[in-house]
Amino acid sequence: MKPPAPAHACAIVLVLLPLLAVLQTTCAQKNAIDIYSLTVDSRVSSRFAHTVITSRVVNRADSMQEATFQMELPKKAFITNFSMIIDGVMYPGNIKQKDAAQKQYSAAVARGESAGLVKATGRKMEQFQVSVSVAPSAKVTFELVYEELLKRRLGVYELLLKVQPRQLVKHLQMDIHIFEPQGISFLETESTFMTNELADALTISQNQTKAHIRFKPTLSQQQKSAEQQDTVVDGNLIIRYDVNRTLSGGSIQIENGYFVHYFAPEGLSMIPKNVIFVIDTSGSMMGKKIRQTREALIKILEDLRPEDHFNLISFSREATQWKPSLVPASTQNVEEAKKYANSIKAQGGTNINDAMLMAVQLLDTATREEQLPSGSVSLFLLLTDGDPTVGETNPTKIQKNVQEAIGGQYSLFCLGFGFDVSYAFLEKLALDNGGLARRIYEDSDSALQLQDFYQEVANPLLTAVTFEYPSNAVEEVTQDNFRLFFKGSEMVVAGKLRAQSPEVLSAIVSGQLPMENITFQMESQVAKQEEEFQKPKYIFHGFMERLWAYLTIHQLLERMVSASDADKQALETQALGLSLNYSFVTPLTSMVVTKPEGQEQSQVAEKPMENVKTAGVNFSKAGVSLYARVHDLPSKTVGTPGLNAPVLYRYTSRKLDPDLRIPSRKASSSSGGPTILDDYLDETMEETSPTAPPPAPIQAPTVILPLPGQSTDQLCVDIKRTPGPLLLLLSDPDQGLEVTGEYKMEKAQFSWIEVTFKNPQLQVHVSPEHVVVTRGRRSSEYKWKETLFVVMPGLTMTMDKAGLLLLSSPDKVTIGLLSWDGLGEGLRLLLRDTDRFSSHVDGILGRFYQGVLWGPPDTTDDSKRTLRARGFDFDATRELKLDYQEGTPGTEISCWSVAL
Repeated sequence: MKPPAPAHACAIVLVLLPLLAVLQTTCAQKNAIDIYSLTVDSRVSSRFAHTVITSRVVNRADSMQEATFQMELPKKAFITNFSMIIDGVMYPGNIKQKDAAQKQYSAAVARGESAGLVKATGRKMEQFQVSVSVAPSAKVTFELVYEELLKRRLGVYELLLKVQPRQLVKHLQMDIHIFEPQGISFLETESTFMTNELADALTISQNQTKAHIRFKPTLSQQQKSAEQQDTVVDGNLIIRYDVNRTLSGGSIQIENGYFVHYFAPEGLSMIPKNVIFVIDTSGSMMGKKIRQTREALIKILEDLRPEDHFNLISFSREATQWKPSLVPASTQNVEEAKKYANSIKAQGGTNINDAMLMAVQLLDTATREEQLPSGSVSLFLLLTDGDPTVGETNPTKIQKNVQEAIGGQYSLFCLGFGFDVSYAFLEKLALDNGGLARRIYEDSDSALQLQDFYQEVANPLLTAVTFEYPSNAVEEVTQDNFRLFFKGSEMVVAGKLRAQSPEVLSAIVSGQLPMENITFQMESQVAKQEEEFQKPKYIFHGFMERLWAYLTIHQLLERMVSASDADKQALETQALGLSLNYSFVTPLTSMVVTKPEGQEQSQVAEKPMENVKTAGVNFSKAGVSLYARVHDLPSKTVGTPGLNAPVLYRYTSRKLDPDLRIPSRKASSSSGGPTILDDYLDETMEETSPTAPPPAPIQAPTVILPLPGQSTDQLCVDIKRTPGPLLLLLSDPDQGLEVTGEYKMEKAQFSWIEVTFKNPQLQVHVSPEHVVVTRGRRSSEYKWKETLFVVMPGLTMTMDKAGLLLLSSPDKVTIGLLSWDGLGEGLRLLLRDTDRFSSHVDGILGRFYQGVLWGPPDTTDDSKRTLRARGFDFDATRELKLDYQEGTPGTEISCWSVAL
């Protein structure tokens, strides 16, 4: 990027994620480059999303400015068009074969131009950017178009839009149109920037087959306050939906001479599975990775069904199997396996070859000796974070060994933990054996990523699924046979109709159940289908042909991974031809962006590959290194032996990653003063004289309950003893609501609180670290004090910057959850609209909302009374407590205090 004029340093960045648009502006001079319009138009026609992002800017400075247009796209999406309009002249992007584009890029570099070949991958995105110089008062329009087939995952399709203008935009608008002929079964929206004040800018309209979501905030709605000109619009807008389904052959849809067949029948029973977990426990898994693996493995084991069989193999230099054979997933076996999983430690090298061959031998023996249920599905889940370093280390040889051993009998799913792993090696290993590979990103939610991936493959419904169409009716059909069909997924087959195709397109889908074969037959009226897709004006017409090309290219690229050298060239030629014909930026093509004369003449955008290693810091190894360095230093003992009064230190320290395992500085010593193991990182210490301890401050109670039938008085409840750590706090079957928690007496706080709703089926699990929301088999993690606004049928979930999470519904009690960091810190529960509790409310807190009787004040002290609830008497005392309900730091309130 060329530096702009020093007096008006400014840059514009537009970032795009999966159906996601981000506009960022950073300027030394406010609004030197003004974004006066930003629009996102996404049209989802039968799962195929066509998204157009248009940004219009003007240079209001009196000197030349440089605008950088940076895009982050979903990994499965293809850019189809990009253009700039500068002073009325269009500068389009041209898609070419990668080699030709590379030559043009190299020529620009040779001329001394800083043309940007941008290749970067992230967790969900790929990057491409274009920069252009903007003259004073000149206007520039950027327009990007990309397309993607939305994949059904764990029962939903998801569109994610992210908006970050970083300045107020006069015309900011997002429109998402969804058309699903099968009918929309549910629709929900989630936002990380929406507030109650901004909620009116989001409108949702829906009928049986169509939905329109619009976000159009006014300037005043975007503004943080009357005094602040900054925008509050900063974060994600997510739309999730699914369509109606029955136990049938699916839905065949036809448009403009092409057809697409969606298959995801409801009502099928789960097939018993035999699964072997092959877990890397080498030294590079040390620290957070192995802890998260243990956590995920324990949760996964809990999800096994009694009819399933399983075993575990851990490997480093050598492979070790938990049991000599696969065992049924009985309660006893699962509990024993969880203890084993909890004990695994990380050390040594990485022997993938021996571990996988041991796993295959276990399944071969069990199959041969008929130990497994008839018709069951057998699969492996391999988790590793590195390249093979022990035993057979040649990746090609390992792939050959594993493929020959499996012999097409079982499926292998590979999980690559972090960026040190050779993803290309794992991808081929999985695809060679009827599975797929997935990268697990090192983050706070890595355990959830592992669990979610397992959920995708944990419930097989059909095996050996094939699609058949009349050969005289269709041609150039995409993949039409699949090894496994899993609950929550969807199979998609597309193709062309022949010129003389019949009026009715028929299809037969066959598959295998545990004890029988099953066949689905269906027909689709060609003329009727064609007419259905011609009516809606808001769909992207001609989309089905592009959907067919998109799907074909992706499948050709996938087949290239496992193909021989001879076949690979033919597949590449076919995929390249489709990429150029339909103007898709794929791994085989690049987009060349031209610019006005006198500026950098060209920039080239490529689609990066997932299997390319990304340079970065291995945080787990860095942590081990820092830990060793810290503890090589001498520790400091505070307190001087032989003196009557120890010297105390007051110090401040920046927070370090707890995964570095630096011992607490609050540990006490037997010499009379605290012992500090000092890491010598920017510490400041000062001596002080010992002082008398201050009086105990007023703290927040465990729970504050609004009293039934009263608007101002409240009941402050403290938990002093419990029958066990697990508590049923609230239960109301009429409300479809249950609140449980784990309370640690030694810490006098909740380890976690969990709220479960029956309708919609939703579970919210909060801990001091994070919030985990589970809907069906999908789990999402959120951090405290991140803005959240979720609207789903029957429930609204919001969280503000103070960290107050509210779960509300027009006819339900409002449940609030808070990570309180004031005095008496810990998780807190809030209740609102408690008059909506039914007469069946129960639980250690729920009992205070049914038939509560108050005794008269004590004759000697009117601040004491007796409270009777569900036949139990409680002593209630009028006391001052800290009210946490409005957030930190809290205010003092007088309430009736009860100890449980």
